[in-house]
Amino acid sequence: MDIRCRKQKCKYNDHFTCKAKNISVSKNAICIRYEEDDDKDIIDTSKDIFNRTPIYSPQRDSKTIKIACQAKCLLNKDGQCIANGITVNDYRKKPYCMTFIVK
Repeated sequence: MDIRCRKQKCKYNDHFTCKAKNISVSKNAICIRYEEDDDKDIIDTSKDIFNRTPIYSPQRDSKTIKIACQAKCLLNKDGQCIANGITVNDYRKKPYCMTFIVK
């Protein structure tokens, strides 16, 4: 499962790869697991992707990652995300699931 995240201040974020064991997405497609780490001083280099290649940690190829989801999304099956991966963007102030597809 490929879980990419641009919320660089989150304590589970390792170079755009989420390292949380489990993730929950709210009915508004917001990552509930997000936990800000004030000690992190990281610049989001993914914004400059066409100027320079950002450093990404390897994706997590593991089926043991559970993504609970409350959103009315096509990829939500009985409260579990069935996507091959998700992307959480730095959308406004909330960690928004960009893989969300309106049902």
